[in-house]
Amino acid sequence: MCTEFAMWCQPMKGARWLALALLGGLAAPVWAHGLVVGAVAPQVTTTTLDGRPFDLAADKGKVVVVHFWATWCEPCRIEMPAMEAFFRAHKDEGLAVIAISLDEPGDLARVKDAMHGISYPTALLSATQAKGYGRIWRVPLTFVIDRRGNLRRDGFKYTEILDAAALDREVLPLLREK
Repeated sequence: MCTEFAMWCQPMKGARWLALALLGGLAAPVWAHGLVVGAVAPQVTTTTLDGRPFDLAADKGKVVVVHFWATWCEPCRIEMPAMEAFFRAHKDEGLAVIAISLDEPGDLARVKDAMHGISYPTALLSATQAKGYGRIWRVPLTFVIDRRGNLRRDGFKYTEILDAAALDREVLPLLREK
């Protein structure tokens, strides 16, 4: 069972244990992505699947939902109809949504198929600059930015599916803020 990682299967002592401890200490800031609810949200820029640019800074004055997802993620697929209904109901009130798929460019047909009937824009992570959000290592991850450009929902801190009730509870009050 330990053949591939034989070096790490033996009891750790001396320099190996110290190296692992130091590496873990250096890696901690990477895992602690540094997002602060209430602070200015990190920038997001991308080109959507229909070739249009998306720039979070250009949407200042709107409430923006940044949704990282993938076609192979069942909870992501469950969230999409609720997010679509919410978007259609509130886009004229200053709501913007961008869906960013973690799928590979070679899976573009699958992404487009999953987005059939969804009217908010989507992009591939490979075409996206979102450095301040840390390593996107799980999906769904949904971030909400208020009209002033401040982060109001840190997707890393939520595990519940963003259904209609959660959208009403978390996003609707932000749309009512002027």
